Amino acid sequence: MYQEDFKSGFVSIIGRPNVGKSTFLNRVIGQKIAIMSDKPQTTRNKVQGVYTTDDSQIIFIDTPGIHKPKHRLGDFMMKVATNALREVDAILFMVNVTEPRGAGDDFIIEKLKGLDTPIILVMNKIDLIHPDELPKVIEQYTNELDFAAYVPISALQGNNVEPLLGEIKKLLPEGPMYYPADQVTDHPERFIISEMIREKVLHKTRDEVPHSIAVAIESIKKRENSEMIDVEAVIMVERDSQKGIIIGKKGTMLREIGTDARQDIEALLGTKVYLNLWVKVQKDWRNKMGQLRDLGFRDDEY
Repeated sequence: MYQEDFKSGFVSIIGRPNVGKSTFLNRVIGQKIAIMSDKPQTTRNKVQGVYTTDDSQIIFIDTPGIHKPKHRLGDFMMKVATNALREVDAILFMVNVTEPRGAGDDFIIEKLKGLDTPIILVMNKIDLIHPDELPKVIEQYTNELDFAAYVPISALQGNNVEPLLGEIKKLLPEGPMYYPADQVTDHPERFIISEMIREKVLHKTRDEVPHSIAVAIESIKKRENSEMIDVEAVIMVERDSQKGIIIGKKGTMLREIGTDARQDIEALLGTKVYLNLWVKVQKDWRNKMGQLRDLGFRDDEY
C-alpha cells in the first residue's frame, strides 16, 4: 500500500557534457533510457526517468549537457536545458570531480543564480580520485552557490546513489503518483516508432487488413562500439489470415513494410537502424487489459 504522506516531484539533472548524467539516470532507473556515448550532446530531448518506491516518486528530467550553443540544434538543446530548471522541484547540478571547474561550469552557475529551486551538488566519478581531493572540489562550488546538499557519487559503480536519492526525497513536496508504479520512462520514441510501423502495415496492405492491428516495440538498443540501433517489434493481429497477408509471399510484404518503416525510424533517430519485425496472432487482443498495457495504452485512455 502507498502511504498517505506520499511525496512526489520533478527533478532536473543539469551539468556539462559528459559528466555522467545519463549514466546516473540509467543506474537509478535500471535500464538504458538515455543514449549514452563518449560524444557530448547525445541526449537530445528531455528524457523522463521515473523512480517509484512505496513512499515517493521522483520524475527525473535528463537534459542535454548545458553548453554555449554552436548551431541551431545546440540552441534548441540549450533552451530545453534552461527551461527544465524552471519547472522542477529540485535540481541536481552534476560535476566531474576529475576535472577542475571550468568555463562550462561557470556558465551553468550563472544560469542557476537567482533561482528559488533547491539545488544539490552531485560530484560524480569519485571512483577516479583520492578521497583527500574532495574538499577542494566542494570548495570550488560552494563559494559560488548555496546548495541544499552536496553528495559525492560514482554513477558508474553505484557508490552513494542511495543516499543521494534520500536527499532528493527530503526536498519533494507531498503529491500524487504521477505515473504508474511500473512505468520507468515517458520517452515518446517507442510510441512514435510503433506508429510508424503500423502506418506502413496499413498503407501496404490497404483494405486487406483492418485496423485491428497493433505494434509492440520489444526493445530499442544501441550496439556497443557502433552508431547502429537495433529495434525489435511485434506486429499484433487477431487472425491467422491477417498474419499471412502481412508476411506476404515468401516474406516479401513484411520486408517491404520493414524497409519503408526503417527509413522513417532512421530519420527520427538520426542514425542507422536494424529493424527486426515479426508477426504474432493474439486473438481478441483489444479486449485483454494486460496486453493493452504492454502496448502502451493506459487504463484511463480507453
